[in-house]
Amino acid sequence: MIQFTKLHGNGNDFILIDEYNNTVVPDNQKADFAEKYCDRRFGIGGDGVLFISMSGSADVKMRLFQPDRSEAEMCGNGIRCLVRYALEAGYLSPGTASVETMAGILPVDVKGMGVEMLVKVNMGKPLFDRKDIPARGDGEFINEMIEGMQVSVINTGVPHAVIFMDDLEGIDIDVVAPPIRYHNLFPKGTNVNFVHVVDNGHVNIRTFERGVEGETLSCGTGSVASAVIAHHLGLTGSEVTVNTLGGILNITLEGGYAFMEGTARTVFTGTLV
Repeated sequence: MIQFTKLHGNGNDFILIDEYNNTVVPDNQKADFAEKYCDRRFGIGGDGVLFISMSGSADVKMRLFQPDRSEAEMCGNGIRCLVRYALEAGYLSPGTASVETMAGILPVDVKGMGVEMLVKVNMGKPLFDRKDIPARGDGEFINEMIEGMQVSVINTGVPHAVIFMDDLEGIDIDVVAPPIRYHNLFPKGTNVNFVHVVDNGHVNIRTFERGVEGETLSCGTGSVASAVIAHHLGLTGSEVTVNTLGGILNITLEGGYAFMEGTARTVFTGTLV
Protein backbone atom coordinates (compact mmCIF):
# COMPACT_ATOMS: atom_id res chain seq x y z
CA MET A 1 0.00 0.00 0.00
CA ILE A 2 1.18 3.51 -0.83
CA GLN A 3 -0.01 6.58 1.06
CA PHE A 4 -0.45 9.76 -0.99
CA THR A 5 -1.63 13.33 -0.57
CA LYS A 6 -3.35 15.38 -3.25
CA LEU A 7 -2.58 19.11 -3.27
CA HIS A 8 -2.99 22.02 -5.64
CA GLY A 9 -1.54 25.46 -6.20
CA ASN A 10 -4.13 27.61 -8.00
CA GLY A 11 -5.62 24.48 -9.58
CA ASN A 12 -2.26 23.11 -10.73
CA ASP A 13 -2.66 19.76 -8.94
CA PHE A 14 -0.18 17.17 -7.74
CA ILE A 15 0.03 13.76 -6.15
CA LEU A 16 2.62 13.86 -3.37
CA ILE A 17 4.50 10.77 -2.20
CA ASP A 18 6.36 11.05 1.10
CA GLU A 19 9.84 9.54 0.85
CA TYR A 20 11.31 11.57 3.70
CA ASN A 21 12.20 8.52 5.77
CA ASN A 22 12.37 5.80 3.14
CA THR A 23 11.94 5.19 -0.59
CA VAL A 24 8.36 4.34 -1.51
CA VAL A 25 8.58 4.20 -5.31
CA PRO A 26 11.97 2.99 -6.66
CA ASP A 27 13.68 5.53 -8.92
CA ASN A 28 13.38 3.27 -11.95
CA GLN A 29 9.60 3.12 -11.43
CA LYS A 30 8.87 6.80 -10.74
CA ALA A 31 8.21 7.67 -14.41
CA ASP A 32 5.82 4.72 -14.77
CA PHE A 33 4.09 5.72 -11.53
CA ALA A 34 3.51 9.28 -12.77
CA GLU A 35 2.16 8.14 -16.12
CA LYS A 36 -0.24 5.71 -14.47
CA TYR A 37 -1.58 7.71 -11.55
CA CYS A 38 -1.75 11.18 -13.14
CA ASP A 39 -4.44 9.79 -15.46
CA ARG A 40 -7.69 11.53 -14.54
CA ARG A 41 -9.91 8.61 -15.50
CA PHE A 42 -7.96 5.51 -14.53
CA GLY A 43 -5.68 6.98 -11.84
CA ILE A 44 -5.78 9.60 -9.11
CA GLY A 45 -5.45 12.49 -11.53
CA GLY A 46 -2.86 15.25 -11.47
CA ASP A 47 -0.49 17.47 -13.41
CA GLY A 48 2.45 15.63 -11.86
CA VAL A 49 3.80 13.57 -8.97
CA LEU A 50 5.90 15.25 -6.28
CA PHE A 51 8.37 13.17 -4.27
CA ILE A 52 9.61 14.72 -1.01
CA SER A 53 12.76 13.40 0.64
CA MET A 54 15.65 14.43 2.87
CA SER A 55 18.35 16.64 1.39
CA GLY A 56 22.04 16.81 2.15
CA SER A 57 22.19 20.49 1.17
CA ALA A 58 18.73 21.94 1.98
CA ASP A 59 15.89 21.40 4.43
CA VAL A 60 13.98 19.12 2.05
CA LYS A 61 14.32 17.83 -1.51
CA MET A 62 11.71 17.90 -4.27
CA ARG A 63 11.48 15.78 -7.40
CA LEU A 64 8.68 16.11 -9.95
CA PHE A 65 7.66 13.51 -12.52
CA GLN A 66 5.09 14.46 -15.15
CA PRO A 67 2.33 12.56 -16.95
CA ASP A 68 4.51 12.08 -20.03
CA ARG A 69 7.09 10.27 -17.83
CA SER A 70 9.59 13.15 -17.90
CA GLU A 71 11.23 14.63 -14.81
CA ALA A 72 10.95 18.41 -14.60
CA GLU A 73 13.75 20.56 -13.23
CA MET A 74 11.39 22.67 -11.13
CA CYS A 75 7.78 23.72 -10.65
CA GLY A 76 6.62 26.93 -9.00
CA ASN A 77 3.19 25.74 -7.92
CA GLY A 78 4.61 22.33 -7.04
CA ILE A 79 7.21 23.73 -4.66
CA ARG A 80 4.51 25.63 -2.74
CA CYS A 81 2.48 22.43 -2.44
CA LEU A 82 5.51 20.50 -1.25
CA VAL A 83 6.33 23.17 1.35
CA ARG A 84 2.77 23.10 2.67
CA TYR A 85 2.93 19.33 3.03
CA ALA A 86 6.34 19.51 4.72
CA LEU A 87 5.01 22.01 7.27
CA GLU A 88 1.96 19.89 8.05
CA ALA A 89 4.14 16.78 8.33
CA GLY A 90 6.54 18.53 10.72
CA TYR A 91 9.54 18.42 8.37
CA LEU A 92 9.68 22.23 8.26
CA SER A 93 8.83 24.99 10.71
CA PRO A 94 7.00 28.23 9.81
CA GLY A 95 9.32 30.95 8.58
CA THR A 96 12.24 30.50 6.21
CA ALA A 97 13.45 27.23 4.73
CA SER A 98 15.14 25.86 1.62
CA VAL A 99 14.16 23.28 -0.99
CA GLU A 100 16.57 21.33 -3.18
CA THR A 101 15.44 20.99 -6.80
CA MET A 102 17.10 20.05 -10.07
CA ALA A 103 17.18 23.79 -10.81
CA GLY A 104 19.12 24.52 -7.60
CA ILE A 105 18.36 25.24 -3.96
CA LEU A 106 15.47 27.67 -3.60
CA PRO A 107 14.77 29.67 -0.41
CA VAL A 108 11.15 29.87 0.72
CA ASP A 109 9.32 31.95 3.29
CA VAL A 110 6.01 30.87 4.83
CA LYS A 111 3.47 33.33 6.18
CA GLY A 112 0.46 32.24 8.18
CA MET A 113 -0.98 28.76 8.61
CA GLY A 114 -4.08 26.86 7.53
CA VAL A 115 -6.10 28.25 4.65
CA GLU A 116 -4.39 31.62 5.06
CA MET A 117 -0.92 30.20 4.42
CA LEU A 118 1.13 32.00 1.77
CA VAL A 119 4.40 30.60 0.45
CA LYS A 120 6.92 32.99 -1.06
CA VAL A 121 9.64 31.40 -3.18
CA ASN A 122 12.90 32.98 -4.30
CA MET A 123 12.89 31.65 -7.86
CA GLY A 124 16.48 32.75 -8.47
CA LYS A 125 17.79 34.79 -11.38
CA PRO A 126 15.84 34.29 -14.61
CA LEU A 127 18.08 33.33 -17.52
CA PHE A 128 17.61 34.97 -20.91
CA ASP A 129 20.39 32.97 -22.54
CA ARG A 130 20.75 29.32 -21.51
CA LYS A 131 23.46 27.04 -22.86
CA ASP A 132 20.95 24.56 -24.31
CA ILE A 133 19.09 27.31 -26.17
CA PRO A 134 21.03 28.86 -29.09
CA ALA A 135 21.53 32.59 -28.55
CA ARG A 136 19.69 34.90 -30.92
CA GLY A 137 19.83 38.63 -31.51
CA ASP A 138 22.09 40.29 -28.95
CA GLY A 139 22.96 36.94 -27.37
CA GLU A 140 21.11 37.82 -24.19
CA PHE A 141 17.45 38.38 -24.98
CA ILE A 142 16.00 35.87 -27.43
CA ASN A 143 13.04 37.33 -29.30
CA GLU A 144 12.00 35.50 -32.49
CA MET A 145 9.14 35.06 -34.91
CA ILE A 146 7.78 31.51 -34.63
CA GLU A 147 4.63 30.39 -36.40
CA GLY A 148 3.84 34.02 -37.18
CA MET A 149 4.05 35.09 -33.52
CA GLN A 150 6.66 37.15 -31.66
CA VAL A 151 8.11 34.79 -29.06
CA SER A 152 10.32 35.82 -26.14
CA VAL A 153 12.45 33.10 -24.54
CA ILE A 154 13.44 32.80 -20.89
CA ASN A 155 14.35 30.13 -18.35
CA THR A 156 12.88 30.42 -14.84
CA GLY A 157 13.99 26.99 -13.67
CA VAL A 158 12.45 25.45 -16.79
CA PRO A 159 12.29 26.89 -20.33
CA HIS A 160 9.43 29.19 -21.30
CA ALA A 161 8.19 30.93 -24.41
CA VAL A 162 6.19 34.10 -23.78
CA ILE A 163 3.80 35.58 -26.36
CA PHE A 164 1.91 38.82 -25.77
CA MET A 165 -1.66 39.00 -27.08
CA ASP A 166 -4.40 41.62 -27.24
CA ASP A 167 -6.98 39.05 -26.14
CA LEU A 168 -6.73 35.57 -24.60
CA GLU A 169 -10.36 34.55 -25.03
CA GLY A 170 -10.24 33.34 -28.62
CA ILE A 171 -7.05 31.28 -28.46
CA ASP A 172 -7.31 27.58 -29.25
CA ILE A 173 -4.28 26.87 -27.09
CA ASP A 174 -4.14 23.15 -27.89
CA VAL A 175 -3.74 24.02 -31.57
CA VAL A 176 -1.56 27.14 -31.39
CA ALA A 177 0.89 26.10 -28.66
CA PRO A 178 2.30 22.68 -29.79
CA PRO A 179 4.24 23.98 -32.83
CA ILE A 180 6.06 26.38 -30.49
CA ARG A 181 6.42 23.83 -27.71
CA TYR A 182 8.23 21.48 -30.14
CA HIS A 183 10.06 24.12 -32.21
CA ASN A 184 13.72 23.32 -32.96
CA LEU A 185 14.79 26.45 -31.06
CA PHE A 186 14.07 24.44 -27.92
CA PRO A 187 16.11 21.19 -27.87
CA LYS A 188 14.35 20.07 -24.69
CA GLY A 189 10.97 21.55 -25.54
CA THR A 190 9.38 24.52 -23.83
CA ASN A 191 6.31 25.69 -21.93
CA VAL A 192 4.24 28.21 -23.88
CA ASN A 193 2.61 31.24 -22.24
CA PHE A 194 0.06 33.55 -23.83
CA VAL A 195 -0.07 36.85 -21.95
CA HIS A 196 -2.32 39.89 -21.98
CA VAL A 197 -1.03 42.97 -20.16
CA VAL A 198 -3.95 44.60 -18.36
CA ASP A 199 -2.01 47.52 -16.90
CA ASN A 200 1.34 48.37 -15.31
CA GLY A 201 0.78 45.93 -12.44
CA HIS A 202 -1.49 43.20 -13.79
CA VAL A 203 -1.29 40.55 -16.49
CA ASN A 204 -3.54 37.67 -17.52
CA ILE A 205 -1.96 34.40 -18.60
CA ARG A 206 -2.78 31.03 -20.12
CA THR A 207 -0.11 28.33 -20.20
CA PHE A 208 0.44 25.16 -22.23
CA GLU A 209 2.75 23.01 -20.09
CA ARG A 210 5.50 20.77 -21.37
CA GLY A 211 5.16 17.33 -19.79
CA VAL A 212 1.46 17.73 -19.15
CA GLU A 213 1.04 18.37 -22.89
CA GLY A 214 -1.95 20.59 -22.41
CA GLU A 215 -3.22 23.73 -20.72
CA THR A 216 -3.07 23.83 -16.93
CA LEU A 217 -5.04 26.12 -14.63
CA SER A 218 -1.83 27.75 -13.41
CA CYS A 219 1.93 27.62 -13.94
CA GLY A 220 4.20 29.21 -11.35
CA THR A 221 7.38 29.31 -13.42
CA GLY A 222 5.30 30.54 -16.39
CA SER A 223 3.85 33.34 -14.31
CA VAL A 224 7.34 34.38 -13.27
CA ALA A 225 8.58 34.14 -16.86
CA SER A 226 5.74 36.30 -18.14
CA ALA A 227 6.19 38.93 -15.43
CA VAL A 228 9.94 39.11 -16.04
CA ILE A 229 9.58 39.47 -19.81
CA ALA A 230 6.79 42.05 -19.44
CA HIS A 231 9.00 44.10 -17.12
CA HIS A 232 12.03 43.63 -19.39
CA LEU A 233 10.02 45.10 -22.27
CA GLY A 234 8.78 48.03 -20.17
CA LEU A 235 5.18 46.83 -20.11
CA THR A 236 4.88 46.51 -16.32
CA GLY A 237 6.59 47.59 -13.13
CA SER A 238 8.63 45.35 -10.83
CA GLU A 239 5.58 44.12 -8.89
CA VAL A 240 3.12 42.17 -11.00
CA THR A 241 -0.13 40.42 -10.14
CA VAL A 242 -0.53 37.47 -12.49
CA ASN A 243 -4.08 36.27 -13.06
CA THR A 244 -4.04 32.58 -14.00
CA LEU A 245 -7.15 30.53 -14.74
CA GLY A 246 -6.86 29.02 -11.24
CA GLY A 247 -6.08 32.13 -9.21
CA ILE A 248 -3.61 34.90 -8.49
CA LEU A 249 0.17 34.80 -8.09
CA ASN A 250 2.15 37.82 -6.92
CA ILE A 251 5.53 38.26 -8.61
CA THR A 252 8.18 40.69 -7.33
CA LEU A 253 11.41 41.45 -9.21
CA GLU A 254 14.26 42.73 -7.11
CA GLY A 255 18.04 42.82 -7.58
CA GLY A 256 17.92 40.50 -10.56
CA TYR A 257 15.93 37.90 -8.62
CA ALA A 258 12.29 36.89 -9.06
CA PHE A 259 10.03 36.13 -6.10
CA MET A 260 6.72 34.28 -6.41
CA GLU A 261 4.06 34.27 -3.69
CA GLY A 262 0.85 32.28 -3.64
CA THR A 263 -1.27 29.74 -1.84
CA ALA A 264 -1.29 25.93 -1.73
CA ARG A 265 -4.10 23.67 -0.60
CA THR A 266 -4.35 20.10 0.59
CA VAL A 267 -7.28 18.44 -1.20
CA PHE A 268 -7.36 14.90 0.22
CA THR A 269 -5.25 11.96 1.32
CA GLY A 270 -5.58 8.36 0.28
CA THR A 271 -4.07 4.90 -0.04
CA LEU A 272 -3.15 3.00 -3.19
CA VAL A 273 -3.74 -0.73 -2.80
